[in-house]
Amino acid sequence: MPPSLPPKAKPDAVKAIFTTWRDADPSPQTELAYSNGYQLLVAVVLSAQATDKSVNIATAPLFAKVTTPAQMVALGEEKLTAYIKSIGLFRTKAKNVIALSQQLLDIHQGEVPQTETALTALPGVGRKTANVILNCLFSHPTIAVDTHVYRVSRRLGFSRGTTPDAVEADLLRLIPSEFLQHAHHWLILHGRYTCLARSPKCGTCPVAQWCRSPEKTI
Repeated sequence: MPPSLPPKAKPDAVKAIFTTWRDADPSPQTELAYSNGYQLLVAVVLSAQATDKSVNIATAPLFAKVTTPAQMVALGEEKLTAYIKSIGLFRTKAKNVIALSQQLLDIHQGEVPQTETALTALPGVGRKTANVILNCLFSHPTIAVDTHVYRVSRRLGFSRGTTPDAVEADLLRLIPSEFLQHAHHWLILHGRYTCLARSPKCGTCPVAQWCRSPEKTI
């Protein structure tokens, strides 16, 4: 049985939580390593069902040689597969990365597009990936709901949604606009390092006083 959910967070608690995160880390960044927008797009596609750490290990030698879609297409699917074989679903991801790179060349002059519609038309790019790109590269106030954002949002009473899209919609309605630019990074980092799935570190949690989750350990 899934754990019961806490009461819905009140606006003053939401503001206090995000203020606490902002004070501690005013400009959080993705932990994926990249040197340009194209590399970030590739890294995010590769990160599906994989950790940022594992992706960074795989892409370090790849990105030392490949910085553009044209170079990726020239590398080819077989050689790309050799670079990323330590990452889950590597064969499908290699196929998608080569295909999206070709599409960037054919349709977008080799540049990463700046709209959700254009991004999600690329092979292997879903709504979550598009939101990461729009936020990190183009400063759109989007929220990419991964497993960490989903878990933290439900534990803190930000959302009772049962799908990423439902949680995203709840967060966009709930979070004050002053926090939206960095909101998904704060949520991800909190889930990655403090509000862990199995053993949340409630004793050192900076927002524990506003948490009403039944899973809270203090």
